[in-house]
Amino acid sequence: MKRHDDERALSSAITHVLTMAMTTILIAGLFLSSGAMLEAQTERSTEQSLETIGERLAGEIAHVDRLADDGNAVNITTDHPRTVAGSTYRVHPSDNCEGDPLLNDEVQCLNLTTGGGGTQVLVPLPADLDIDHDSSASSGTIEIGYDQSDDTIRLQ
Repeated sequence: MKRHDDERALSSAITHVLTMAMTTILIAGLFLSSGAMLEAQTERSTEQSLETIGERLAGEIAHVDRLADDGNAVNITTDHPRTVAGSTYRVHPSDNCEGDPLLNDEVQCLNLTTGGGGTQVLVPLPADLDIDHDSSASSGTIEIGYDQSDDTIRLQ
């Protein structure tokens, strides 16, 4: 005799569909959260790399200032990474560190900004430094020079 109230085939199919749907949702959630984590990590890495480059440049600028104390012309060429996290960057001196909550606005800074203005890092410079705030340099090879005519240091 055949029974017509047997629904096992239907419940098995529904269970399979629900299991696949939950698995898909869980995997999508993992991908989304890992993408956000990767983006945040890339941002932190970019900031740290720019800060390291800025600190090296600040030291090199202070070195040029010490060499130029006797009034001689000084030019040094330094090599730095061309890209940081796949993006070029620009360096220009600023007469204040506006925007950095830990630094006084009267402190001179190097402003390092990635292409497109995505990430900006401010690195303080020595207080007694005469640097041309209109000068700037692109990532890679940077020339730091002391100009005797107006007694300032320039980036190129």
